[in-house]
Amino acid sequence: MASPESRDYNFSKSRKYLGSSGVTIDDSFPESKNIQKFKLSQKWKTPPVQFSKSGHLSPWPTYTSGQTILQNRKPCSDDSQKRTSSWQQQPTGIAKPRYLEQLENYLRKELLLLDLGTDSAQELRLQPYREIFEFFIEDFKTYKPLLSSIKNAYEVMLAHQREKIRALEPLKAKLVTMSEDCNERILAMRAEEKYEISMLKKEKMNLLKLIDKKNEEKISLQSEVSKLRKNLAEEYLRYLTERDARKILIADLNELRYQREDMSLAQSPGVWGEDPVKLTLALKMTRQDLTRTQMELNTMKANFGDVVPRRDFEMQEKTNKDLQEQLDSLRADYEEVRKEHEILLQLHMTTLKERDQFFSELQDIQRTSTPRPDWTKCGDMVAGGPDRWQVLAEGKNSDQLVDVLLEEIGEGLLREKDFFPGLGYGEEIPPFLRFDGPVQNKKPSKRDVVKLLRDAWKERLAEEQKEKFTDFFFNFLERRFGPSNAIAWAYTIFENIKLFCSNDVMSQFYAVLMGKMTESVYINQKETVAQLLKEMTNADSQNEGLLTMEQLSTILKSTFPLKKEERIQELMEAVGWHPNTSSTDFFEYRSLFTENEEGRNEPFVQKLWEQYLVEKDEYLQELKQELGLELYEDVTLSKMRKALMTIDPTLDKQNMNTHLSQAFQIPVSELHEDSENENTVTRLQTAMERLQMADVKRVGPRESESGN
Repeated sequence: MASPESRDYNFSKSRKYLGSSGVTIDDSFPESKNIQKFKLSQKWKTPPVQFSKSGHLSPWPTYTSGQTILQNRKPCSDDSQKRTSSWQQQPTGIAKPRYLEQLENYLRKELLLLDLGTDSAQELRLQPYREIFEFFIEDFKTYKPLLSSIKNAYEVMLAHQREKIRALEPLKAKLVTMSEDCNERILAMRAEEKYEISMLKKEKMNLLKLIDKKNEEKISLQSEVSKLRKNLAEEYLRYLTERDARKILIADLNELRYQREDMSLAQSPGVWGEDPVKLTLALKMTRQDLTRTQMELNTMKANFGDVVPRRDFEMQEKTNKDLQEQLDSLRADYEEVRKEHEILLQLHMTTLKERDQFFSELQDIQRTSTPRPDWTKCGDMVAGGPDRWQVLAEGKNSDQLVDVLLEEIGEGLLREKDFFPGLGYGEEIPPFLRFDGPVQNKKPSKRDVVKLLRDAWKERLAEEQKEKFTDFFFNFLERRFGPSNAIAWAYTIFENIKLFCSNDVMSQFYAVLMGKMTESVYINQKETVAQLLKEMTNADSQNEGLLTMEQLSTILKSTFPLKKEERIQELMEAVGWHPNTSSTDFFEYRSLFTENEEGRNEPFVQKLWEQYLVEKDEYLQELKQELGLELYEDVTLSKMRKALMTIDPTLDKQNMNTHLSQAFQIPVSELHEDSENENTVTRLQTAMERLQMADVKRVGPRESESGN
């Protein structure tokens, strides 16, 4: 077999021209050898090769199979018709070239070996054709650049189309998903609209039935009116007949009377003795009276011939009036029903618009909002199970539930610790925590911590000479547990009260210990609760431990005269009152003030504490508005005093000085209206934070409220 170089050389060397058509024959290929077997004649009777329509030589003589290979005509080939007219098809028994048979066999085998059942079957089917084309490129050296450029152009286009298909695949999946989602939404909306349409159709049918019923009633009334009119006409005709009969009867009676008078005059002998002239005159006058009476009677007949009796007229008039009133009432009812129907239609359209708006808002919220947590799942993770979690979560919002859950988690972690790291001796460290090195965790229960804090408060309230609260706390621990264990108990108690912020006893003690709240706040709250319990005990004359809701309302209003009505109602609801509760229902008032061993108060006491904090915030916010300053601005002591007197005119001097001393950190003994301290200045935000720590509350109403 010749090498490609020698073949290319022979191809260029053995190129011959055939006639004037410009067709070349390559002697180095089997086609050229087959063509050389035939001799060219002048008339081209037996053409050795088959030319295409454009005048180029076909790669194999197709006339052997009885078919002519036609190529696309190029725009520049004008004489293509002349060239093709001289060629004719002449079937002969020439076999296929060996090289062509090898390529066809190779292509057939490769196609049989392919798995055409996969998604990439078309690409796999293309691969054998690509290899055949590469064989042509390698064997035909002369046309290799052109064929390679053609192949590369097709490969680039295929790669481009492949990339475009690959890029469109996710969009197709997304389009299918969006189409399914939209179809589901459309089906749901159609179902809702179908239900609403069915309901509206039912409502329409009901209204149509009502209208038909009213129309039937109207028709029946009209028929009744026509019947009454017919009866009236019949009665009128009967009365006319009777009138005419009466007239005839009267005329007959008059005629008989005249005849009787004439007969009596004729038979009476004394009449003949009368003067005939006189009788004639009397007769003439009588006839004139009769004529006048007859004329009057005719006039009355003409005037009152169509008149019915007054009694019948009034009766018919009354009946007509009643029917007219019924008709007017039915018309009014119909008009009202029609207006209601129009209003309902407008309301329905408005409701549809609101429904669509709410539905779109709901979809936006569902798409953007965070789902609500299922807090019941925490029951299995908390010590005590779902029952204890239900008790802990009762009456709490999501923020409070997060605190409770953190406390439960922190309690487990706190019990796992054996030692706390010492915080050192820095100035920012509270005195009772100043220690360097590990500190033992005593691991007390929540019940033990609450009991210890209650004992500390008892000693603090019984203490005569008040020392600093932090020093008192550490001294209390030293007296209770000894100097060697005091620091360990200080760290243990501190970590517990810092963790359990939802526990009233621990949170209040922690706030006082860290200087976030003064002791007076805790003391005032305890005194308020004790005073309220005393008032309830005094109201319980039978000493049975029971009070009515009416008595509770009276006691709350007398104990808290400045509370608003809605807050009094909130306290009563915390007891168990609701609008359906009778004012004479009894409740056990002593149970409202009980506190369990872990320091959990009843809802009534918790609500008192919450209202105290809210009322303090409102009082301070009112003070800020009265000052008319921003938090970053400075305020003088005299301006603060004036603002306090404005919002709380009944504030006594002692409470006034206490508030000012707390806000400006000046001793009470140095506070006088004519002293130099009246010009003391401090930042408003600092003053408000200091007042927030203290026991600040309203003493009396404002002037506007007291005037009302």
